[in-house]
Amino acid sequence: MITCANCETPQFLQITQSRVYFEDGEMINEISETYECTLCEGTGQYVYDEDRDEATVSGDVELTKERPKQA
Repeated sequence: MITCANCETPQFLQITQSRVYFEDGEMINEISETYECTLCEGTGQYVYDEDRDEATVSGDVELTKERPKQA
């Protein structure tokens, strides 16, 4: 789950930009999303790379497997 690192919840995150890159027009090669938190105005980016099978985050967002805290 992608959450705001400042607010510790995904509740106020909005995707402001989303891109999907295709390899040979058929297979998804990379997914890139930019987020903004409407509560604290934090921003961050999530990128998933299919070739390496890994997800990375930067900025004020974090990737967690835990359930979010209530705001």
